[in-house]
Amino acid sequence: MPVYQLIPEIPLFPPTDEAEDDGLLAIGGDLTKERLLVAYRKGIFPWYEVGQPILWWSPDPRLILIPEELKISRSLRKVLRRDQFEIRFDSAFQQVIEACADVRTTQGEGTWIIPEMQQAYTELHQEGFAHSVESWLDGKLAGGLYGISLGQCFFGESMFSTRNDASKVALVALAEFSKKVGIKMIDCQMTTAHLLSLGAREVKRKVFLKNLKKCLEKPTLKGSWKSGFASMNAN
Repeated sequence: MPVYQLIPEIPLFPPTDEAEDDGLLAIGGDLTKERLLVAYRKGIFPWYEVGQPILWWSPDPRLILIPEELKISRSLRKVLRRDQFEIRFDSAFQQVIEACADVRTTQGEGTWIIPEMQQAYTELHQEGFAHSVESWLDGKLAGGLYGISLGQCFFGESMFSTRNDASKVALVALAEFSKKVGIKMIDCQMTTAHLLSLGAREVKRKVFLKNLKKCLEKPTLKGSWKSGFASMNAN
């Protein structure tokens, strides 16, 4: 199938079922708020590296995590019982997205979280659509994750950890928060053994899109999640 060239001025996308076997659907366009929100609502996300044009993907199968299906190992339960990490929401979004990029660069890996992507998602955070979940240890950011929230779906973008289990603890916090506020599905995008071990599962793209459509029928929990998480802790 052809890979579509997007027009910068018009935030439209071709049908997702016309994606390549590897999930590549389109090329070009821009990272404006309008285009990104249209993309996520259609089950499409950008993923590319320095020196490449913007690449847009809709993989089949798709990896998702249902909050109630999160698997917490015995060792992770011990970590949670020790309560050594302080969990915060939306208190250091910029630090989280930069750390997600830095950890991969330090490990000699390529990263799609290039400056243009960081700027675009920071703007979405400022608009109340992008959020971070953070694990703090001794007053320092030790791990976390970030993503986009639309309707009853959270689109996970990346996670990082500089201390053992810090990112897993953040994921547990996201799952608990999701159950409280009605988020039904966490989109993990691409399949990894790590996420499978935590309870994520693959579904066909058409199943993902059907579930996403239902999620988008509900209002988005837009704005800062700081106060929402505080009230969750108080209950």
